[in-house]
Amino acid sequence: MSISGIMQLRQNFFIILLFFGMVLSGVIFLNNNQKSCKQQKIKQVFIDLLYNQPSLLVGSRMDVASVTPWSAPIIWEGTFDPILIDSIYKQHNLTIVTTVFALGKYTRFVKDFLESAEQHYFVGFRVHYYLFTDQPESIPEVKMGEKRNLTVLKIQSLKRWQDISMSRMEKLEKLIENELANKADYIFCLDIDTKFYGRWGVESLGRLVGVIHPWLFDAPRDRFTYERRPESQAYIPAGEGDFYYAGAAFGGSLEDVHQLTKTCREKLLIDAANSIEAVWQEESHLNKYFLLNKPSKLLSPEYMWRDINEKAAQIKVVRFSNVAKNYAEVRPNP
Repeated sequence: MSISGIMQLRQNFFIILLFFGMVLSGVIFLNNNQKSCKQQKIKQVFIDLLYNQPSLLVGSRMDVASVTPWSAPIIWEGTFDPILIDSIYKQHNLTIVTTVFALGKYTRFVKDFLESAEQHYFVGFRVHYYLFTDQPESIPEVKMGEKRNLTVLKIQSLKRWQDISMSRMEKLEKLIENELANKADYIFCLDIDTKFYGRWGVESLGRLVGVIHPWLFDAPRDRFTYERRPESQAYIPAGEGDFYYAGAAFGGSLEDVHQLTKTCREKLLIDAANSIEAVWQEESHLNKYFLLNKPSKLLSPEYMWRDINEKAAQIKVVRFSNVAKNYAEVRPNP
């Protein structure tokens, strides 16, 4: 072989050797990088999941019930780890819709509601507020945080607060049908004459969620202000009932809340056709619905207190409360 041929052969050999060296270096680099990423992921998991070991022998609260007879959890302060539960739900990129109604003089409560919600309500999660009002021009501007939005929807004024209360179920039913499909995961329906004072977070999420009324959480069922007239679709006989639920706050998945609002709207129409109005309008029908369709999660009165109530020993924190007001002054009728 000529000298030039030998030189060409050596050159080709070095090129091939250099190529395989580069490939081998790349493989080693990728392998080390994968190991490093795995180590970082493992480290991150351990950091995120550091919390006290749960106990099967000792409950977190001994002074209250934390589960119903149908195995639904009742959420109180001390029954959940907020850091742990937030880390679980943040993986799911959830959207929580929240509806409120502000008609007539009730627009005065919007600012405090929204500003306090931005401080305490599903902080760090995507929230879309839908505010129904007959006075869009009276709704104040409130700075929304990241991933937080407000939509104002104009509706007709009504002369009786009872009619306002009873019309909400239909409005919520249609909102879910026409606007929210595939746009949200959960929905909560709250009263506007309220204010947040503490955390209301993902511990409250569930398929169907009821909130225990602050006036009757420690009362026997014969004192519950259910509708007692058999002529009403909201009728609950004496001796029946689980808890008394507040109409000022309820929620759940879109599908379950849609079924709730649809059923209550239909029952309200039947009552109207029979010239009967349940004692507490939609709240009476809500309680009948929850009696027949048990909530999958209950929120303690921490999630629906009243500013005029003295704080009970069981209430370690007031998260959400109905603010003090002169009903005769703000309502359109007695």
